[in-house]
Amino acid sequence: MYQVNGESFFVVDSHVHFWDASRENYLDEKYADGWIHSFYDYHRNLSPEDYVWPLEKYRKYTESDLMRDLFEVGYVDKAIFLPTGLKEFFKNGFNTVERDAVLAEKYPGRFIVNGRFDPRDGDAGLKLFEEEVKRYDLKGVKLYTAEWHGDSKGWKLTDPWSKRYLDKCAELGVVNIHVHKGPTIWPLNMDAFDVRDIDEVATEYLDAGLRFIVEHCGLPRLEDFCFIATQEPNVYGGLSAVMPFIHAKPYYFAECLAEMLFWLGEDRLVFSSDYAMWHPKWLIEKFMAFELPAEVKEKVGVDLTMTAKRKILGLNAAALYDIPVPEEAQLPRAGEEVSA
Repeated sequence: MYQVNGESFFVVDSHVHFWDASRENYLDEKYADGWIHSFYDYHRNLSPEDYVWPLEKYRKYTESDLMRDLFEVGYVDKAIFLPTGLKEFFKNGFNTVERDAVLAEKYPGRFIVNGRFDPRDGDAGLKLFEEEVKRYDLKGVKLYTAEWHGDSKGWKLTDPWSKRYLDKCAELGVVNIHVHKGPTIWPLNMDAFDVRDIDEVATEYLDAGLRFIVEHCGLPRLEDFCFIATQEPNVYGGLSAVMPFIHAKPYYFAECLAEMLFWLGEDRLVFSSDYAMWHPKWLIEKFMAFELPAEVKEKVGVDLTMTAKRKILGLNAAALYDIPVPEEAQLPRAGEEVSA
C-alpha cells in the first residue's frame, strides 16, 4: 500500500492491459503496425525519459513486467483489466478477456476482469457475452465504439442493438460500463469516439443501475464531457490519457483536472495508468506531489485536497467495484486530521 508521511493510500488502477502486439499476432500488417506505433507515440511523448520502453518490449511485454510494474514498484493494490478486441487487426485479438482471465486466476485478489461486447455481433454475440459474464463473474465491460467490424467503422451507444446489450448488462448485474471516449488511435476514426452518445444512455439506464465510466474523459472534447457528466449522476471520469499530462504539460493537466473537479466533484473521478501506455509509479508520485496552481484554483474555484487525492487514487473505484478497503486507508472520520 502506498505510504506518504505515515498515511496509507489504497490504489486501484482502473484501466490496465496485457496486450500482444507482436508481429506474430498480426492479421492485417498495415493496420496492426500502425495501431501499436500510435500507442507507442503516446507512451514515448508523454512519459518521463527513464520510463520509455524500447518499441519491441512495448509490443509484447511479459507477465513478470506487468506484475513488477503494477504491484511491486507501482504502488497498485488492485488492477482492473479493460480488454480491447481488435480482431480485424490482430489474429488473437489485441488484449482479450481470455488472456486477462488467465492472470487473474493465477494471481488471486490482484485483478478484476472486465468483459467487452460489440453490438454488431448480433444475437450470437449476445449469447457469447452472457456466457462470459457467468464464466468470469463480470461486473463491468470496456467498449470501443470506433472499433472496425467488416465494412463498419464504428457504432453508437444509442444504436438499437447496443441497447439490447446494455439491457443484458442491467439484467446480469454488469453495471460498470467503461467506454473509450478520448484521443483517437490510428487508424480508428475520431468521430466514432464522440462523447455525446453517453448523454442519452446515461439518462435511460440510470434507474437500471448502470454507471458509465468515460475513459480519457472525452479528450479533446473535455467541455462536452463535463457538461454531460454534471447532469448525469451515473457518469464518471476515467483519468487515463489525462494523467500523463501531469508530466508533459502540467498546466494543461491542472486546467483539465480543475474543470472536472468543478463539474463532477471529487467522488466521480478514478485513477488509471492505462498500463502499459504509462507506468503507475511515476504517475502516482507526481500526482501526490501535485498542487493546482494558484491562478487555476482562483479561476475555477476548486482545490485538489488530500481527501480528493485519496478518493481519486482508489476509494472511488473501490466503491464502484465493491472492493474492500483496509481500515488504515479509508477516509478519516469526522474531526480527525489528515497529516499527509
